[in-house]
Amino acid sequence: MLALVTGANGHLGFNLVRTLLDRGWRVRASVRTMAAARRGPLGALPAVELVEADVRDPQAMRAAMEGIDTLFHAAAVYVLSDPGRAGEIVEVSWRGAETALRAAADARVRKVVLTSSIVTLPLTRPGAPPVDESHWTTDLRVPYIRAKTEAERRAWSLAAELRLNLVTILPSGIIGPGFQRSTPTIDIIEAARRGVFRLGAPRANFTFADVRDVAVAHVVAAERDAQGRFIVVDVQPSFRTLVRTLHGIDPAIGPPLLTLPSFAAPMLPLYDRITHRLLGAPRIATPEVIATAASGKVFNVSAARARAELGWTPSVSFEDSLRATLRALNGP
Repeated sequence: MLALVTGANGHLGFNLVRTLLDRGWRVRASVRTMAAARRGPLGALPAVELVEADVRDPQAMRAAMEGIDTLFHAAAVYVLSDPGRAGEIVEVSWRGAETALRAAADARVRKVVLTSSIVTLPLTRPGAPPVDESHWTTDLRVPYIRAKTEAERRAWSLAAELRLNLVTILPSGIIGPGFQRSTPTIDIIEAARRGVFRLGAPRANFTFADVRDVAVAHVVAAERDAQGRFIVVDVQPSFRTLVRTLHGIDPAIGPPLLTLPSFAAPMLPLYDRITHRLLGAPRIATPEVIATAASGKVFNVSAARARAELGWTPSVSFEDSLRATLRALNGP
């Protein structure tokens, strides 16, 4: 089988290409810039056909899909802390999904596996039942959340219109090896490594899964011809638990002294700017992100459907995934 992976230079895309090769697929990988791909680890992988194609370019995407069996559409702009890129984030997700799906329909692609996100799901009050694939968020104030939600909804509408065989994967925050540039999820780990949470951890939680496990979920969804949406998440720790786990792996990462009170939340964007300047830490907070995280609600999702129908289960422990992430951040 021949697969096309869009966004193949990204954290998930690169690991998805490797997983497909390991499972005996032939792989065509699309990137926005060929020169960068050839210089990086993607270009070093054996038997990968590289093509240059912007996901917003209908002609380029149609050419990239000639003769493929399965499309893995993983391309996106994953940015949370740069308000100036809001238009680009939405355009690449929404228009990119539409362009890719129309090209897939024209090329008579058998199966489309689209990477969405658990940010398309609503947060819940602590103690509430977990949400599942039937739920959709209505809080779209963060551009990335709006982009992923509107793009997936548009994909399902187009799939019905064009009679495409579509499945969507909703991964948690992705950590683990194989990233060439940081993502907002990796930035959280880097922020902890630089001491951002030493004085206190936000009263919030986040979700994580190892990139290798997320890649496997995508491939299995194609191989089993799964239908519908699938949540892929391993753990959903509080920020305090996250940093304490990192401290257990690397004692140089100081554990939080306390969990910050809720009334401190409006000050976090200012603190974010200060730690960026003083510690060189990545920016991880905007007023919109903090307002969403400080709503009193938490990430609370169930991967029961992926476990039951895909047979998916994490093969890399949270601790081992964090270790691999830290090794990549520390460099060779």
